[in-house]
Amino acid sequence: LRPTLGLQCSARHSRNGRRHMTNNFDIIIVGGGIAGFGIAAFLGKNVRALLLEKEAFPGVHATGRSAALFSETYGSEPIRALSRAGKDFLSSPPEEFQLASPLHPRGCLYIANQDQEQKLLSTASSSLMKAAAQIVTGTLAIERCPLLRPGYATAALWEPGAHDVDVNSLLQAFARKFRSSGGAIVTSAEVTAVARGTDGWRVRANEAEYRAPIVVNAAGAWADQIAELAGLPPLGIQPFQRTAVLVDPPEGADISSWPAVIDIDENFYFKPDAGKLLLSPADEQPVAPCDAQPDELDVAIAVDRVERATTLQVRRVDHSWAGLRSFAPDRLPAVGFDPRTSGFFWLAGQGGYGVQTAPALSRLAAALVTGGRPPADIVDAGLEPGLLAPARLVDRVETHPKVDISGKDEGA
Repeated sequence: LRPTLGLQCSARHSRNGRRHMTNNFDIIIVGGGIAGFGIAAFLGKNVRALLLEKEAFPGVHATGRSAALFSETYGSEPIRALSRAGKDFLSSPPEEFQLASPLHPRGCLYIANQDQEQKLLSTASSSLMKAAAQIVTGTLAIERCPLLRPGYATAALWEPGAHDVDVNSLLQAFARKFRSSGGAIVTSAEVTAVARGTDGWRVRANEAEYRAPIVVNAAGAWADQIAELAGLPPLGIQPFQRTAVLVDPPEGADISSWPAVIDIDENFYFKPDAGKLLLSPADEQPVAPCDAQPDELDVAIAVDRVERATTLQVRRVDHSWAGLRSFAPDRLPAVGFDPRTSGFFWLAGQGGYGVQTAPALSRLAAALVTGGRPPADIVDAGLEPGLLAPARLVDRVETHPKVDISGKDEGA
């Protein structure tokens, strides 16, 4: 995914007609992924906002490398509530977003072997889960996905309402909406300094300095680094690397209607993707923020795990890549103002759910950052917004060990 959004800056004209840059805004958003552009899109025309993205194009890292499946059964209950709350937007986007629905029917099977059946039953036990999915036999699972090896899956959870998501279209729609509201976008703008003064926050990117009373930290894997630039101890937003592989499907097979297939313990998953099969070992290797690259061992593990569960024989890997999924210690997003200072707003730690939760999480964040109340429909979907408040992580980061990417634990 490499969408070209171009540059837009706030400007004024002097009496002699020369064009001058004005660097004063109401809100500065750091990060041009689905989180940054999502909150930007919902701020409205009355908010002067600037979005800074360090890469030349938006969506380069986690957003552009997502497998992008919308599933109401995926994640913890707060995540599922956010997904439910955003489903109407994704199914029928408001006219002002100039977006056809980015959802495409896929369906999803969560498969279990004999040793995993209890996990599957436990997962399927809640009333909300039962409304979205149903338990089926291994035989019916093979009817849904003929690639499954006979006898491997003894049962499965079938979610017919799961969809693929066109991430590029969604990101572009958020960017268009932001620009149409007067928002300013600057790419190739790595933030190198964030300082609070008597007149609010000053953010330096390249040779320019921008000012605003509020900074939104939507920097994904780099969120803790932005906090440290602002003089704040990190919240423990840890990036994890995940690997994906594209391979050829079985010769002559029509895979277009096959569902996504996910191991119930998430040891692997696969799904059709543009005529190929996308495989992943569902790995989570803690790493420093980086431009993630696939490891040959993880690629081999992806192939091996899928071959064990299916009749697929992979003769060559067509393409492989890696992306970053960033989690807070409790695996929930951090959304809200930091209690240790004024005007520093977190929108980070979406993990592997950033795309499917983007419509609801963006609306929630936009409401909170502008002093509003959480949207009623999001609360009605079952979300307790206080669960996402950054304050919950402040004490934890001071008393719990931090993940050390070298493999050893150290004090926070």
